[in-house]
Amino acid sequence: MTSASPAHRDRIVFDGADLTIEAVDAIAAGRARALLSEDSDFIGTIEAGAGFVQRLWQEDGVVYGVTTGYGDSCGVSIPPTQVEQLPRQLYTFHGCGLGEPFSVEETRAVVAARLASLCQGYSGVRYQLLQHLQRLLYEDVMPVMPSEGSVGASGDLTPLSYLAAVLEGQREVWHRGKRLPASEVFSQLDWQPLQLQPKEGLALMNGTAVMTGLACLAIARARYLAQLASRVTALCSLALRGNAFHFDPALFAAKPHPGQVRCAAWLHSDLREGELPRNSDRLQDRYSLRCAPHVIGVLLDTLDFAGSLVTTELNSANDNPLIDPSGEHVMHGGHFYGGHVAMAMDSLKTAVANVADLLDRQLAQLMDPRQNHGLPANLSGAGADLQAISHGFKAVQIGASAWTAEALKLTMPASVFSRSTECHNQDKVSMGTIAARDCLRVQTLTEQVAAAGLLAGWQGVQLRLDRQELSLDALREGPRQSIAQVAEHFSLLVDDRALESELRGTLDAIRRRHWVLYD
Repeated sequence: MTSASPAHRDRIVFDGADLTIEAVDAIAAGRARALLSEDSDFIGTIEAGAGFVQRLWQEDGVVYGVTTGYGDSCGVSIPPTQVEQLPRQLYTFHGCGLGEPFSVEETRAVVAARLASLCQGYSGVRYQLLQHLQRLLYEDVMPVMPSEGSVGASGDLTPLSYLAAVLEGQREVWHRGKRLPASEVFSQLDWQPLQLQPKEGLALMNGTAVMTGLACLAIARARYLAQLASRVTALCSLALRGNAFHFDPALFAAKPHPGQVRCAAWLHSDLREGELPRNSDRLQDRYSLRCAPHVIGVLLDTLDFAGSLVTTELNSANDNPLIDPSGEHVMHGGHFYGGHVAMAMDSLKTAVANVADLLDRQLAQLMDPRQNHGLPANLSGAGADLQAISHGFKAVQIGASAWTAEALKLTMPASVFSRSTECHNQDKVSMGTIAARDCLRVQTLTEQVAAAGLLAGWQGVQLRLDRQELSLDALREGPRQSIAQVAEHFSLLVDDRALESELRGTLDAIRRRHWVLYD
């Protein structure tokens, strides 16, 4: 995404107070910059936890991951002379991630999620460590973090090991569009690596920051998708001479699922009854138009559910053990387990994929002269002399069918594929990170279907306008605005042309949330 200039970015303060999904999304997109609170009480709380951990292990107390080994090795006592070496050992042996690296945007979200969790004050880390995380975000020096290798409990250990290593000047970072050794960038910026203290390597790695950061992005993108899918539906209804009474408020008062009611209201505002010719031969449109609120509404209601779970996770202390700085005791538990994020992402990807299927079916109606009520086959705008060799949106529909099929295939829930691992210590795991990665892939595929649907819907409406079967002045403001916005970069498809660049441009605008759709 294009980043805003520094002077126009919002400032988001990390101080242990609740952070929103929108804030993480803004930081990830470069629309906002992260600041760390300098409040003395906040700093005191953070330092109290770090001080307690320091005293405890120096007094020969037993602290998991500080004076013991990790996981199944928790029964192994660490000699006092090796305690300070243990954090480096942890991120070193976890340096085995594979797969493509997360994008810079995704990595910003991950780092923001980890900083938010550590700011809760239960992780036993120093304020100095928080400063270094904030500096990475503020100066946009992002770890190169492989996307594969986490089972989602004990946290996102392997991908987060790359964050821990970067703080000590190890491994690689993204900086100014280049992939470079962290040591080289630190030297350029005159930064000194941070030496991790006991518990700090574990606190950085043993949490749900990867799945949570990705989930924030998935939710933000899906919120926009729900609005976009509604507008695409409105354009398709106009092109197909649909029945606007299907979205009457009185109808939806009888079945008031909140998201369904919201979507119907958007469509009703776009398609006021009486503006379009009523079809004498049918009272009811096919389901992909008539039931659009019942599909998009499920996504909206799922977003409320998933957003609540992810917001709680984002604002939680989710590593192990937790440190109570006021009561001065260590709490061993399993807050690294990402079950809630896994369920949120498994649910969300299903709802999103259903929207892809809905838009694909609308696209099929637009293409087929047996269903599109007088529009040319495949929405070709060619004249009679070229009709025989013109194919319009035929291949675009084929592509949309492929993207939809892949999205639907990926809806298999990841959370049920728990595997016992790590000598059966991690014998039940969340798979939350795989669920989040799947959800983002489904989101990308569905946005591609939406881009195709938007251009095809625009083409269908434009053909009606050219035939004077619709009047632009008679249309409501929302569709009229979208028609004008699409026309800024897309012209009527008359002679066949390769549409890849225009589809990519539309997709880029979708991902930037370029268009304001509904209030």
